[in-house]
Amino acid sequence: MSLDAIKELRELTNCGIIDCKKALEQASGDLSKAKDILREKGLQMALKKASRAANEGRIEAYIHNGSRIGVLVEVNCETDFVARNDAFIQFAKDLAMHIAAMAPQYVKKADVPADVLAGIDPVAVCLLEQPFVKDASRSIQDLLNELVAKTGENIVIGRFARYKIGE
Repeated sequence: MSLDAIKELRELTNCGIIDCKKALEQASGDLSKAKDILREKGLQMALKKASRAANEGRIEAYIHNGSRIGVLVEVNCETDFVARNDAFIQFAKDLAMHIAAMAPQYVKKADVPADVLAGIDPVAVCLLEQPFVKDASRSIQDLLNELVAKTGENIVIGRFARYKIGE
């Protein structure tokens, strides 16, 4: 594996160098397959860590230009060390900005009442189902799984509030 390929995969996925190298080896150098391998690994890691308590974290605020839309979002993790991590902080900021833009009503599909879910598309109202506004090829759930894989901790989107003038 060339260092350039490893570097490119690392920039695309934010995964560790060793993980990128192993994924590229497993994918016989195919960058697209390696990304899929890392995405699946992130999902598996997130599932393993989901039962661990996430009692630390941060509350992130976002005020959109013109001060007509504001968001508060709570993102939880296991340790205060991760809560101060640059990747975690950036995730929380991106999440708040995404909520301002996409106006989800629920964090996950399980939060939606059955009678409401029957008449709507979950992507329209569930934060984790929505494509990320900065990169529509990845969902918020994908970003969360990548962060779990990168930090090695359970990370949970606790709750959010979106305010818009006149609503």
